[in-house]
Amino acid sequence: MKVGPKLINIGFGNVVVASRIVAVVAPSSAPMKRLKEEARQNKKLIDATQGRKTRAVIITDSDHVILSAVQPTTVAQRFLAEESAEESSEELREIDK
Repeated sequence: MKVGPKLINIGFGNVVVASRIVAVVAPSSAPMKRLKEEARQNKKLIDATQGRKTRAVIITDSDHVILSAVQPTTVAQRFLAEESAEESSEELREIDK
């Protein structure tokens, strides 16, 4: 059975491939504002806020910067929940063998 990439919900039906996420940070610091502006200039900014306030900045391994209206802690909890679900399913597969 082939399993696709694990996806993390970042709000409003938008998802990111979990294995590509490098960091999830708050947008309020000056370095994050600079990073966001540089990404915009390099055409690597993805705005997934649906017009709402940016609450989390997600940085990927491809240097894309994704803006989310979901709190960084919420994104992190979803990421951890996905990892623990994956570990549980691996354990179940081992038991079935």
